[in-house]
Amino acid sequence: MSAASRPVAAADSRCLPGEIAAEDFVARAEARLAREPPGPCDPTSNPRGDHSLDPEGKAVAPPGPHRRAAVLVPIVPRSGSLSVLLTKRAPHLRDHSGQIAFPGGKIDPDDETPRHAALREAEEEIGLAPDRVRVLGYLDPYLSATGFLVAPVVGLVDPEAPFAPNPSEVAEIFEVPLAFLMDPSRYALNALVWKGRLRHYYAVPFGERMIWGLTAGILHNLHQRLCL
Repeated sequence: MSAASRPVAAADSRCLPGEIAAEDFVARAEARLAREPPGPCDPTSNPRGDHSLDPEGKAVAPPGPHRRAAVLVPIVPRSGSLSVLLTKRAPHLRDHSGQIAFPGGKIDPDDETPRHAALREAEEEIGLAPDRVRVLGYLDPYLSATGFLVAPVVGLVDPEAPFAPNPSEVAEIFEVPLAFLMDPSRYALNALVWKGRLRHYYAVPFGERMIWGLTAGILHNLHQRLCL
C-alpha cells in the first residue's frame, strides 16, 4: 500500500493520559472544538486533507464541487478511561471496502446540519440511538481524496448504549484507547501512487488493523485540537 513511510514528529503525547476522566475530556473538548459547522458562506475554500500533507506542497486538492458528508467521532467512557469507536467497512461495498472508518456518510437534503447527518448515519450503520450521544463540537472539515468534504462531529457516547452493526455496511465494530490515538508518535506519514499521482496520508497501526487515510487524518486533527 505504501511507497514510502516516515514518522511524524512527536509532540506532547501525555496531554490526554489514559486515566483522564470523562468530565475532564468533555470540558477540554467543549472549550477547543468548534460549536458550529462552517456556514454557507464559509465552505472552507482550502480545507485540510491528504493533499495538505505533501511535504513539498505540490499536491493539488480534489477539484470542486465537493460532495458534503459527515462522520461521528464517537468517544466512549470505559472503566476510568476513554476509547474511540471505529468500524470496519463491509467487504462488498463499492467504495473503501474493508477500510477502517467512522460511522457516517453523505449529508442528505433532509439533514438540518452535519450533526444530524452524522447521528442519522451512526444509527443506520451501528444502531447507536442519537439520544445516547452528547455532541461536543466539530473538528476541521476534511477533504477526502475522492472529493467528499467531511464534517467530523465529536460526541461522547453513553457506555451502556447497545450497538447493532448493519451487515450491509459494517463488518465489525471495535474500540481503540483514546490515549493511544493521542500519541503523535503513533502516526506515520506514508505515500503511494494513486490515479497517477503521489498521495500522502497518515497511517496508524493498531494490532493487525491499519487506520489510515481520511480516518487517520481526522484523528490527527483531534490530537491537534485537544493537545496543541
